[in-house]
Order: sequence, then structure tokens, then C-alpha cells
Amino acid sequence: MPDSSAQPHSLFTATILQIFRTNGQMISWGDRFSAAFGLTSARWQMLGALALAHYPLTAPQMASNMGVSRQGAQKQLNMLLNERLIERRHNPCHKRSPLYQLTPDGQTIFQRINSDWNQHAEQIEQDFSSEQLATALQVLNRIHELHQSPEEGANS
Repeated sequence: MPDSSAQPHSLFTATILQIFRTNGQMISWGDRFSAAFGLTSARWQMLGALALAHYPLTAPQMASNMGVSRQGAQKQLNMLLNERLIERRHNPCHKRSPLYQLTPDGQTIFQRINSDWNQHAEQIEQDFSSEQLATALQVLNRIHELHQSPEEGANS
């Protein structure tokens, strides 16, 4: 029986709590999934940011694109540099913020993990209608917009 002394949650609050739970679950799942490629979810995320951009990015740009802190992005980038999956390039626009790009090895690993991900996504996607997924994406995009700080809006 539910605890009658507990504060009732709004549908929005329940949605946000589920997003938090799902985020944690997806990070754990992603760590297991990406381990076969010698990666973690965080490093996979940074490789993905570079691969999807199709051009070199700075650590702040990757952090903004992926919704993580600049320091968190930099930590993962340093590990990827050590693993020779990315390389640092001179940034003519900002001497203290280098550009990063995938190395051939980084591109190969990203293509392999992305191929496996696409197969997984196709299987999971079958559980939902196109309308359900479109609505979920629309709601998540709007929640993101409503909670975007002015500083983020200026960089996006």
C-alpha cells in the first residue's frame, strides 16, 4: 500500500525521476556494451561526438554537444589521446583550446561499435511506434530547452 504521508509527485516529476533512473541504467548498460571494444560509455560518447560532427572539435564543444562538463569531456579526451584513438590539433582560433579528431584507429573502433549499436537499436525500436518515439524525442527536446542556461544557449 502506498505511503499516504508521501508527497504526491506530479506527472512531470515522475517523468524526470524516470529519466534519471534510465540515464543511470543506460550508462551501466553502455559500459558493458562498449567494454568489448575497450571503451567505457564516456569514451564512446566522446568518440561519437567527433564522428558525428565530421570535423575537429574542442573539448568545450564536445561537452556542450554531449551534455557533460568540460572537465569530464577533457578527462575522457586525455584517455583517448593515450589510447591513440584521437589526436590533438592546433586551433588557429584559440591557442589554449586545441581541436580533437579521430585517428584511423579511432574511426575503426567507432565504426565497429556503431555497427553493433545500430543492430541493437533496430531490435529495441521494434517495441515502439514511430509516433511514440517522435513524441518522446519532442518531449525530451522541450525539457532540454526549458532547462538550458543562458550560457549554454549562447554556445549552442
